[in-house]
Amino acid sequence: MDVLTRVPVREQEPAVRAANFEEVCLGYNEEEAMAEAARCLNCKNAQCMKGCPVSINIPGFIAEVKEGNFEAAYHVISESSALPAVCGRVCPQETQCEGKCIRGIKGEPVAIGKLERFVADWAREHGIKPKKAEKLNGHKVAVIGSGPAGLTCAGDLAKLGYDVTIFEALHQAGGVLVYGIPEFRLPKQKVVAAEVENVKALGVKIETNVVIGKSVTIDELMDNEGFEAVFIGSGAGLPRFMGIPGEQAMGVFSANEFLTRNNLMKAFLDNYDTPIKAGKKVIVVGGGNVAMDAARTARRLGAEVHIVYRRGEEELPARKEEVHHAKEEGIIFDLLQNPTELLVDENGCVKGAKVIKMELGEPDASGRRSPVEIPGSEYEIEADTVIMSLGTSPNPLISSTTKGLDINRRKCIIAEEETGATSKEGVYAGGDAVTGAATVILAMGAGKAAAKGIHEYLSNK
Repeated sequence: MDVLTRVPVREQEPAVRAANFEEVCLGYNEEEAMAEAARCLNCKNAQCMKGCPVSINIPGFIAEVKEGNFEAAYHVISESSALPAVCGRVCPQETQCEGKCIRGIKGEPVAIGKLERFVADWAREHGIKPKKAEKLNGHKVAVIGSGPAGLTCAGDLAKLGYDVTIFEALHQAGGVLVYGIPEFRLPKQKVVAAEVENVKALGVKIETNVVIGKSVTIDELMDNEGFEAVFIGSGAGLPRFMGIPGEQAMGVFSANEFLTRNNLMKAFLDNYDTPIKAGKKVIVVGGGNVAMDAARTARRLGAEVHIVYRRGEEELPARKEEVHHAKEEGIIFDLLQNPTELLVDENGCVKGAKVIKMELGEPDASGRRSPVEIPGSEYEIEADTVIMSLGTSPNPLISSTTKGLDINRRKCIIAEEETGATSKEGVYAGGDAVTGAATVILAMGAGKAAAKGIHEYLSNK
């Protein structure tokens, strides 16, 4: 075996998967996982762990996989992560754990993400559950939102013996894992629902259809219902638009709405009545992972799809793997271009976009080169559906109904990075509600930090 190259992972053929919603990546089998694990150098001073926002003992779990001890490997991961089957699929490993892997200096880094996914899937198939606390400690904590931050915070607190209740606004738990990330990257029933069940197995209660700020406020939870601390992990569900003419037309979606209808409300299945306008020719504006998810979903619904992004290929914020998969599936990239107006027909429906070409100028504050319009380069693209994927901000409902909770000018809750503490005593926050739209794993890291912060606060109270 060549130790420099990783064991390849099987995937559905592009032509086949572009017409279905089955998972694209098929994962390792036992032999492949053990062979890949054998490439790990088991470094004493493991750099990969420094790249992991939830500090999984990566060499520890891989050493167990190498020996075929898959159950032991699962318990090593479970000490740090409540959602391994999710993270193994959607983490940007290439810039995190695998980006720091010493094996990757000469040759390819160990496929840490694919191994994590294998272990989590194996545990699920063999009915292995995470270990719950011996006894309760008598303290009650409320968690708002059942996305990655909320599930992680709740799971960590439950393991420490807290009585935890999660309040979820939607009818199904999982947050962005159920409404945002498509089925073909993250199967809902098989993976997400099973991970939520694992968190419940730790003793966490989940109440759905509870909109905090409407059904009940944070002050009421603390004053009337006996919750001594609250963690806010309510995400960033408020879509941004460009503010250009024609954006109010029918057939213009935010990526959030388009994906929610498909993922949570199963619009892609024939036996569901969720209305969705898939369109024959779709423009997706934006270049992040969410733009790729929306584009690949529209493609599977039978559309010709163009991604319009104002910078170049190098600057695409989406993961390389996502861009590669999108291209394989026949999605057309119109780079260094930006819509200036959406064209509307006499019935008020979108019929296309006026687009201007861009060139890259000087780097901006973030170090990325700023796109500059090329005068006179405008042209029109036809489309019957336009999906805006320009990022999201936190919904102001919670911050506006909670006295003494400080937010910044982007409506994000201000919280300490180390502990998740906010300006209001006993209230902690993390994930996209604090940072604005970011990754699943960063939200999990924030949930983990807040669980520690809440534990310290209640232990000293």
